[in-house]
Amino acid sequence: MIETAIPEKPGLPPEPPPPPGSNWALFLDIDGTLLDIAETPDRVWVPPRLRRDLDLISHSLNGALALISGRPVSDIDRLFAPLRLPASGQHGGEWRPEPPRPAEVLAARHVPDSLRDVADRLLRLHPGVVVEQKSHAIAVHYRHAPEIGAELGRRLAEAMAGIEGLQLLSGRAVWEVKDSSQSKGTAVQRFMSRPGFAGRLPVFIGDDTTDLDGFLAVEAMGGIALPVGRLARPGKPGFTDPDAVRAWLAEFAAVSQGER
Repeated sequence: MIETAIPEKPGLPPEPPPPPGSNWALFLDIDGTLLDIAETPDRVWVPPRLRRDLDLISHSLNGALALISGRPVSDIDRLFAPLRLPASGQHGGEWRPEPPRPAEVLAARHVPDSLRDVADRLLRLHPGVVVEQKSHAIAVHYRHAPEIGAELGRRLAEAMAGIEGLQLLSGRAVWEVKDSSQSKGTAVQRFMSRPGFAGRLPVFIGDDTTDLDGFLAVEAMGGIALPVGRLARPGKPGFTDPDAVRAWLAEFAAVSQGER
């Protein structure tokens, strides 16, 4: 299965997000939502204030805050250390509902070595390409070589022909190969079936095509989707960029602590 990308364009001015509620279950994407996109995934910067705000908000929601990312859970923990939150990694392929317990692998399909070899060949053939070899997924980034994005997608699709149970997903200057049975939407559903999340209003904040399944999942439950950047639309609640998300979270944290 192949998902197509949303064309790159400046974020449109959305309406302000609704005031946060104490009955929310808050689901947050990381790259492009909480954090600014960096040249490579390992060069992102996590503002110390953000860790504090997430911790305060998590406590105010009685733990009903989870990070939902394409990154492995181990990478999420490294970025936000010493803070550990409920998390889902690798696009729903793993999750950790109760830190500090280890993450549980949910992906049923492994990426075969033949496909990993194709990704490594693309890395060697095209300067500027960055390949993340995850335990149950592959990400091929082409931010520094945008002119070959379509070719990379075609090569990966050809290599996936005849391989069942995998999905080729297009994001912001990246192609991702993952288990087609898991997504950020299934991650949200799984969390919402857990004590501490069940019965709350689900709210998902994300910026990319990989977050659309999460939006659909919360809206199917009567919740709220808050897109960021290029996914935001005039007249609909959302955020212009990660700075706006972080500012909103800072206010949320302050209000939850009675600082205003």
